[in-house]
Amino acid sequence: MIEHCISMGLCGIEAFTVSIEGDISRGMPMFDVVGLPDIAVKESRGRVKSAMTNCGFDFPLGRIIVNLAPADIRKEGPLYDLPILITLLKASSQLDTDVNDSVFIGELSLAGDVRPVNGVLPMVIEAKEKGFKKIYVPYDNRAEAAVVRGIDVFPVKNIPELFSHLTGGKQIPKADPDRLKKPSPHVGTADFSDVKGLLFAKRAMEIAAAGSHNVLLIGPPGSGKSMIAQRMPGILPDMTFEETIETTKIYSIAGLLPEGVSLISERPFRAPHHSASPMGITGGGRTPKPGEISLAHNGVLFLDELPEFSRNTMEALRQPLEDGVVTISRVSGTLTYPCRISMICAMNPCPCGYFGDAARKCTCSPMEIRRYLNKVSGPMLDRIDIHIEVPAAKYEELSSRVPAESSAEIRKRVNKARKIQTERFKGLPIKCNAEIPSGMLQDMCVLDEKANNMLKVAFERMGLSSRAYTKVLKLSRTIADLDNSETVGVKHVSEAIQYRSLDRKYWQR
Repeated sequence: MIEHCISMGLCGIEAFTVSIEGDISRGMPMFDVVGLPDIAVKESRGRVKSAMTNCGFDFPLGRIIVNLAPADIRKEGPLYDLPILITLLKASSQLDTDVNDSVFIGELSLAGDVRPVNGVLPMVIEAKEKGFKKIYVPYDNRAEAAVVRGIDVFPVKNIPELFSHLTGGKQIPKADPDRLKKPSPHVGTADFSDVKGLLFAKRAMEIAAAGSHNVLLIGPPGSGKSMIAQRMPGILPDMTFEETIETTKIYSIAGLLPEGVSLISERPFRAPHHSASPMGITGGGRTPKPGEISLAHNGVLFLDELPEFSRNTMEALRQPLEDGVVTISRVSGTLTYPCRISMICAMNPCPCGYFGDAARKCTCSPMEIRRYLNKVSGPMLDRIDIHIEVPAAKYEELSSRVPAESSAEIRKRVNKARKIQTERFKGLPIKCNAEIPSGMLQDMCVLDEKANNMLKVAFERMGLSSRAYTKVLKLSRTIADLDNSETVGVKHVSEAIQYRSLDRKYWQR
C-alpha cells in the first residue's frame, strides 16, 4: 500500500515542498530511502524504526521504500524523521487519518520524542503560501513557527501525543504567538554617551548608520576604534517587519536562533576573529551554511585588525559587498544568501600602531608601513565609503564631566533620515542610499552648481577612482538627508570629501 504526507526542505533561505511517499510490499525485509537524501536522511531509518517500536507501534515487515519527491533536489538534515514515521503508520494501516492539509517537520529520538530542527520559520512561511492549513513542528521550535499568521501551528513533544491528536483523542493546543517570549529591542548597555570626545568619529558613524555605509577606522591602539564600532547597533534605524523576517530566517537556518525567541528584532552585530577563513566569512561547507556576512544581514559586520585578515578572506568580501548577496557554488548545487550589511573595519596606521601619533613615536620604517597598508587592496578600500582617523583622546576629554550625546538621541536623527530614504525609494528594490545603483545617481543625488564644481576639483586633485566618486555622491546624499535637504549642497559635498582624505594621507604616502 502506498501512502504519503507532506514535509518541507530548504534551499538557501527559501523552503520547498517535499512529498514523502511510502510503499510497503511483500519481499525480503528491507527499508530504503530514495530521492537524493544525504547521510542524515538515510540514518532516519534507524531512528524511525526504534521510535515506532518504543512507542508501541508495529514496525511493518516487508520491502519498505520511502521516496522524497521531487527526487532531483537534495534533501538534508533529520527533519524528515517525523513525516517518514507518519507515512509508514498510514501505509501499515495503524493510522487512518487524512493529513493532506498538514505538514510535518521534526527529528525523532529513539524513544519517540520530537527534537528541534533548523530552518522552521522559512518552512512555515512556505507551507502557508502553498495553502496548507496545519503544520506540526517540534515543541522547542514553537516560538519561531507561531510568528506566521494564517496557519495552525501545533507544537509536538512526542509521538504518542501526536498520534492521540490525529486520531481524535487529546488535542495538542495550537501555538499562541501572543503568549510566547519575544526579545526586547536594543538590549544592552553599550551607549555612545560612554564615549568621551571623538566627535568627528561619532559624526561619521551617524552618517554610516543613516545610509548603511561602510566605515574604516584608523588609529593607534586604545584610541577607541572598537568601542565606537560596538556601539553602532544602538544607533541603527529600527528594523522593518520584512527585515526582521529575513534576519530571523537566516538565524533559524543556521541554528543560532536563541531559545524562546520568536523573532530577531535587533539588528545583528557580528565580529569574527581575524583568523576566520573565507568560507567562515562568506559561508559554505559540505552542507552550505550562512557565513558571518549573511549572519550580519541588515546589521553590522565588524572586522577588527583588518590587515590581519588573510588576503583571500578580504577579497572574498568584494563581490558580496557590491551585490548584497553571496552565492555559494558546490557540486551539490548553488545557494544564495542575502548580505546587505554595514561593514565597519578597524586598523592601526602601521605595524607598531603609532604612525602619525602626536604622543608616541613610530618605530616602523617607511617600507614596513607601506607593506602593512598594502595588505588592504585598493579595490577593497574603494568599497568602503567612509575613511576616518581616530586619534587618541586627550586627557581633558576623558576627564570631562559633561555628558556626551546618547545613542537614543543619535538614533532619532538616523530614523528620520532613513524615513526620507524609504519615501524616496518607494516601489524600488532599494532601501538606503548606499544601495543606489550607478544609473540612478544623477537623479537621486542632485547637486547644485557650487557643489558640483567642488566635487570636480576634489576628484582631480585627490585622484579618486570612479567607485570613490560614487561613494562621495552617496555620502553627500545621506548627509543632506540628515540635514533634511532635498538638494545636495556645498557643505554636504565638503563633509563627504573629508571622509575620503585618508586615501591620500596613508595609501599614497
